[in-house]
Amino acid sequence: MRTRRRVFAGLVLASITTAGLLTPGATASGTTAPGTRTYGARISGTTASGASTPDAASAAPARFAADPATLVDTSIGNNGDGTTFPGATTPFGMVQLSPDTQLNKYASYDYAQNTILGFSHTHLSGVGCQTMGNFRFMPTTGAVTSSDPAQYAAKFSHAAETRAPGYYGVELDDGIRAELAATQRTGQHRYTYPSGSGPQNVLIEVGQSNGSTYAGDVHVVGDDTVEGWLQGGNFCGETGKERYRIFFSAKFDRTFAGFGTWTDGQLTAGQRDATRGSERTGAWLTFDPAGGDQVGASVGLSYTSIGGARLNRAAEQPRSFDRARRSAHDTWRGELNRMRVAGGTTADQRTYYSALYRSLLHPSIGSDVDNRYRGLDDRVHRTDSTYYQMFSLWDTYRAQNQLVALLHPDRAADMTKSVLRIAEDGGWVPRWALATSETNVMSGDPVTPWVVDNYVRGLLDDRTARRLFDVLWKNATKVPADQSLFRGRDGNPTYTKNGWVGYQDLPGYTYGDSRQAGSATLEYSLADCALSTMAGGLGYRDKAATLARRCDNFAKLWDTGVTSHEFTGFPRSKDADGTAVGDPDPAKSIGFHEGTPWQYQWLGQQDPDTLLGLMGGPAKAQQRLDTFFDLPLLLTDPAKAAAESWVHGAYDYHNNFAFNPNNEPDLHAPWMYAWTGAPWKTSAVLRAARTLFTDTPYGMPGNDDLGTVSSWLVFSMAGVFEAQPGSGRYLISAPMFEKVEIRPAHGRPVTIEAPGADASKFQYVSAVDTRRGPVRQSWLSHRDLLRSGTIHVRLSDRPTAWGTGAAPPALARS
Repeated sequence: MRTRRRVFAGLVLASITTAGLLTPGATASGTTAPGTRTYGARISGTTASGASTPDAASAAPARFAADPATLVDTSIGNNGDGTTFPGATTPFGMVQLSPDTQLNKYASYDYAQNTILGFSHTHLSGVGCQTMGNFRFMPTTGAVTSSDPAQYAAKFSHAAETRAPGYYGVELDDGIRAELAATQRTGQHRYTYPSGSGPQNVLIEVGQSNGSTYAGDVHVVGDDTVEGWLQGGNFCGETGKERYRIFFSAKFDRTFAGFGTWTDGQLTAGQRDATRGSERTGAWLTFDPAGGDQVGASVGLSYTSIGGARLNRAAEQPRSFDRARRSAHDTWRGELNRMRVAGGTTADQRTYYSALYRSLLHPSIGSDVDNRYRGLDDRVHRTDSTYYQMFSLWDTYRAQNQLVALLHPDRAADMTKSVLRIAEDGGWVPRWALATSETNVMSGDPVTPWVVDNYVRGLLDDRTARRLFDVLWKNATKVPADQSLFRGRDGNPTYTKNGWVGYQDLPGYTYGDSRQAGSATLEYSLADCALSTMAGGLGYRDKAATLARRCDNFAKLWDTGVTSHEFTGFPRSKDADGTAVGDPDPAKSIGFHEGTPWQYQWLGQQDPDTLLGLMGGPAKAQQRLDTFFDLPLLLTDPAKAAAESWVHGAYDYHNNFAFNPNNEPDLHAPWMYAWTGAPWKTSAVLRAARTLFTDTPYGMPGNDDLGTVSSWLVFSMAGVFEAQPGSGRYLISAPMFEKVEIRPAHGRPVTIEAPGADASKFQYVSAVDTRRGPVRQSWLSHRDLLRSGTIHVRLSDRPTAWGTGAAPPALARS
């Protein structure tokens, strides 16, 4: 195998020379002899002169930002593609207090809108389905005459908004200024009413959310408190069987001059209690203008009870709104300094830090301050560590989980324990757990590589690891008898028998692995391969061997009779008896979730030798990658290739043979060049991808999916990425900043120094050194990264042969 890798590295080096991109003067170590031809391109698409990358002595030292929180713009992605929200929250907080401009639409805020319906307390960042948006508050003046948000909504302009980590403010066109801040479990409101506007009101909608709501009550308690609860669910249009309950307790800093409640359109003044009818329920509170121009409220949330919401509010009550705002800002400043960067343009840093901010929003705290939480059995439990929820695992196992584990190993451990509690409370591991419910959304087995990644990083004690392995083994070998709550790996009956999931279009289900049989098979295979390494580490030899035999199950879908763009052989869905199904065109095949076989063909990275062998070997595989990324155009006009050759619509999953940077299935594809002997091409592709991300509200190419795409960008710009989930191994590419300092919680700092790094032009790794010596391979283990101290990366503006001596190992043989 080693001999074969050296041969392929030589073939790749020869191909670079033939193409004229690396001249005969370039050496195998990646250095370039004097007088060789210049290579380089500005990312704007114009040709650049090939000046050599400066070293530390010839350039002014890059400096870290004094306060990276000031570089974050929470409006990035606030549109129909990114679906992020601009409001106030804390890292991994239970509360995301943010304005709503529309209902039943993603994160409920669209930058193109100019009307605010209110400010609700729960949002998910970057999801492609309407959900949450619970407990919506809205300040108004004058008489309260309607419970319809379309009637009491207010116009606003973006020029009147102030956005920052942990804070949101806006002056509405009616003259009211609304300000929001947050602690972990509370939302803080401050409303300033214009003088002479008459009665000052706050309307609280309880029975209507951005997602589906099924029940809810509201209660006016005394003369300064409102409490209530609601039941929500029906995430992404699934069957509606999943449900969650959430509770709030809101205490105002002024007493009510009047109040009332509503059910649907019926308003009753002086009534303290109301129950949801067919659409809405809520309460309004009126304050006497003689008491001042400002009204403040502190709102505690809980998923256990109203009592839990009161407890959270009392425990986290700040001394003032301004202190809450400053505390949230200081918290975010500390978080962003965990992976700070120096160098680059202001736009580079704004884009980077805003992505890092979005990467640290979820999973969300689900337990109260007394460590009580509501499990998926709908019972309240107590835990000895923080309980987390909101697990978008199909998305996050590919990038965001790794970033959280790197920066917050303690939180990652608690998140993994939370997954164990979900399994032990509810009976099965989750796939997409929304609050206290399992949605069964998406496909495959994402929880397994997610857990294994944290296991291989040493974040789990032995007892927890063994309990987790037991529930993952159960998930990999069985199917829930009653799929009313958990569907589990519903493709297991055919998969465990044949090695592939038999295609079947199940009526009544939007999702299901049998409907996504092609991609589910590939996802299962990766998950089983990752789990085999965990089994081996725990000493379960027989189970490890059983799972390892599944590592190459992706090959059982390989159809050598399919040809596309002059390449032969692609994965294709099969039914239970092995008959291929659907259109043979890999751009049109069925059974691949949010993608095509062109994008999914790279999902066999757990055993690259086998995968590339199916493609005809590394040289042929590299040609596929070149076609996939449109490399000829990319190397002359990277921005045009990224914008026009790649998939460019956030929801254009199908009928395409190109790279889709907007969605998860092929996010690791740029790093597949490491197994073809051309890691320099990874750096070229990532520079092109960088052009798709800007520091504007439209600066994301697709749904952020709870920080996944943002985490991918953070790693891409830093120059390290785990392309094999479950391996704990980072592949190295050319950093886009001169310095990246990683400061894990309770760990030693790691610095990546790349003098002259510039995201606006092509640059390639020519040498890597740590205090342990030169790094000639294209990867570092998680352990070696943490022990590196300072990683010195030398860059070249010409392709190099660095990292081509050996390919990263297969996952099962790591």
